[in-house]
Amino acid sequence: MIPFLSLKDVTALHGAEINEAVTRVVNGGWYLQGEENKRFEANYANFIGTKHCIGCANGLDALIWIFRAYIELGVMQPGDEVIVPANTYIATILSITENGLIPVLVEPKLNTLEIDDDLIEEHITNKTKAICIVHLYGRNAYTDKIGALCKKYNLKLVEDNAQAHGCKHTDGRTTGSIGDAAGHSFYPGKNLGALGDGGAVTTNDDELAAAIRALANYGSQKKYVFKYTGRNSRLDEIQAAVLDVKLKYLVEDNAHRKQVANYYYDHINNPLITLPDRLPDEQNAYHLFPILVVNGKRDALHDYLDQNGVGTVIHYPIAPHKQECYKKWNSMSLPITECIADEELSLPIGPAIKMEEVAEVVRLINAF
Repeated sequence: MIPFLSLKDVTALHGAEINEAVTRVVNGGWYLQGEENKRFEANYANFIGTKHCIGCANGLDALIWIFRAYIELGVMQPGDEVIVPANTYIATILSITENGLIPVLVEPKLNTLEIDDDLIEEHITNKTKAICIVHLYGRNAYTDKIGALCKKYNLKLVEDNAQAHGCKHTDGRTTGSIGDAAGHSFYPGKNLGALGDGGAVTTNDDELAAAIRALANYGSQKKYVFKYTGRNSRLDEIQAAVLDVKLKYLVEDNAHRKQVANYYYDHINNPLITLPDRLPDEQNAYHLFPILVVNGKRDALHDYLDQNGVGTVIHYPIAPHKQECYKKWNSMSLPITECIADEELSLPIGPAIKMEEVAEVVRLINAF
């Protein structure tokens, strides 16, 4: 059996240090907003290249707090528009609608699977206040053209970095430090994953950071004094300690992901399969390795691999604009996004998969 991702095996890579960290927290008797959080936030901010890192409960909350803080600071107001890729996990869009903002969906490029920067400007109106890019699958989605549009129209640039820990832009900046603020997820299956839910915001904006930290702590900057109507969304000490251990090995773990991905690129040879454009290694953290399976064969390939002991996952079978929760969008036609939803299949990749297993996945795919 070759699992899509064995979290047990991933944890075992650094198991002794993780156990030591958890035991330290348990025996220490301090479980929220303590030294473990401070240490991880400082180390992660340094890794990303920002002044601030604010831990929170999960990646969705991280994005919610960014937009909520901008509203509290008067930068945005409900009814304003945020440009966002149509091809994304729904959390990106939920964070926008949660704040009463209006998502404006823009198609991706089929060869990159990321937002098409040639289509963004035509969607900008006098109500547009931000562009939210998503480094989906671990691929760098930022382009200099997007940066120029933000400058030209005075727009905030928000990064959804939930899937791209350790990815970089061509100029060497790490994703999560490129925009005005970024949301990060530490869901267990991510490149930097906790042993439960967790998230963070990174930013260089002092005022924004202070507002987000308060909003995620009931709206309080001082005990029993509440500046905002906030919520409880905090990263606990055990998760912070675990993440701090795994952060030390993130570059090493990502390097193995890149070795796996390069093998896929070099050896997959099946006319039914299209691979997204190959980026330089530093521009892809390879959280996922997506392929497109043409001629309606995606589900058949999924079943064939499953029958041969290989786990795969579809990311994502129903596009956000076709979900029941956004019924008013169901009649929208976004053909490229819909094509990806119909054809995408993610292959096994991760820091614990063995190269002989990768070779077997390729052998099966080429024989399909």
